Amino acid sequence: MLPFREAVLARGDLTDNEWALAGALLPAERGRWPRPALDNRRFLNGMFYVLRAGCP
Repeated sequence: MLPFREAVLARGDLTDNEWALAGALLPAERGRWPRPALDNRRFLNGMFYVLRAGCP
């Protein structure tokens, strides 16, 4: 998988400027053994996708 900055942004994903504002407000993910810490930016983009697309 490509690092986030090298991947192509999908429509509606946070830009670098938007992430600079929102990322500072989120707590850091500390990770756990079965689920390692990942980028909060991907998680937030996924939440926005569900809200935008109306996924159940």
